[in-house]
Amino acid sequence: MNTDSIKEYLLELQELIVERMEQIDGKPFLRDSWARPEGGGGISCVLEDGNVLERGGVNFSHVFGDNLPPSASAVRPELAGRSFEAMGVSLVFHPRNPYAPTVHLNVRFFMATKPGAEPVWWFGGGMDLTPYYGFEEDAVHFHHVCRNALNPFDTAYYPRFKQWCDKYFFLRHRNEPRGIGGIFFDDFNEGDFDFSFNLMQSVGDHFLSAYAPILERRMDTPYGEHERDFQAYRRGRYVEFNLVYDRGTLFGLQSNGRAESILVSMPPVVKWRYHWQPEAGTAEARLYSDFLTGKDWLASA
Repeated sequence: MNTDSIKEYLLELQELIVERMEQIDGKPFLRDSWARPEGGGGISCVLEDGNVLERGGVNFSHVFGDNLPPSASAVRPELAGRSFEAMGVSLVFHPRNPYAPTVHLNVRFFMATKPGAEPVWWFGGGMDLTPYYGFEEDAVHFHHVCRNALNPFDTAYYPRFKQWCDKYFFLRHRNEPRGIGGIFFDDFNEGDFDFSFNLMQSVGDHFLSAYAPILERRMDTPYGEHERDFQAYRRGRYVEFNLVYDRGTLFGLQSNGRAESILVSMPPVVKWRYHWQPEAGTAEARLYSDFLTGKDWLASA
């Protein structure tokens, strides 16, 4: 098991995505290296107040230590007391234009070790799309690329990981999905190490083809204050999920990760309203009725 090859891949993926997004936006990302006193560190690539991205963060982290954070040992109590190593790339892009969706990607590797015992390892990750104004062609395209990333490994993975994504990115206190989903997987060590690693790489490698065409199609759509106001309201759901449910956010904060890097996923402008409902028949209402439904976008594709 060569973890150096995982780190090399993740750093290359981070730079590839950053360079492509710089081409689209026209402004450079800040590249910020950091160290974790307990062990490890990372590189945060951040763009704020861009031409296209109001905020974008592409983070690489590689951390290790002697004791698992509570959020991890609670999920896998048999790993308590083991040393751990975790590395990954995680990104969130919040476009300025309300017609361009927010997107999230994460690909990661985790290993827990103890003297005299076999290491426990797995890969995880996925990508998901959060539109503010829904377009069926965008949803179909995004899910089509997600399926293409997984089909070479097993045609059962896309429906399985799509369902996992719908279940994971669900705000139980709101009884609604965060967005139109994508794919999500965790604790993945099927086949052997190379098989699992290759699957994770395929997910990372397909990200730009899944998202960049959508962003370029929507980023110049005319909009006004009404659309920006609704975007800010819906962004509140993103904040609620990340702070209440997201395992990566909890793991990062509880493992004394760098808060600035972890919280770069938060949108820069957000609004909350008391018991607000969209007006019937509007594009805002259609987001709820036609897109935040967990539907099978590839049923006829």
